[in-house]
Amino acid sequence: MKKIFLCCAAGMSTSIVVNKMKQAASANGIEAEIIAVAMEEFESTISHFDCCLMGPQIKYKFEEFKAIAQREGKPIAIINNMDYGMLKGEKILNDALKMIQDSQTNPVQ
Repeated sequence: MKKIFLCCAAGMSTSIVVNKMKQAASANGIEAEIIAVAMEEFESTISHFDCCLMGPQIKYKFEEFKAIAQREGKPIAIINNMDYGMLKGEKILNDALKMIQDSQTNPVQ
């Protein structure tokens, strides 16, 4: 089971993206736990998940969150603005799965 969390300003706008990602995972037979959290919950959540995708609206927090994610050995990325806006759940899910796979091959430094 892959564990992915999305982080945004309040954990609300990404919930739609989460639902699209869950639909894509189900349609493709992928076992995944996917949740959305507010940025205040980032640090307490990162250690329990395989990766974090940040909503583009909080990209200003990326460097701060990246340092925490690296300390935990977890990959992190900002969701592509176009994919986020167009609710491309399958594309975002595939990006997250690739990020997890890459981090298992080349651990986060």
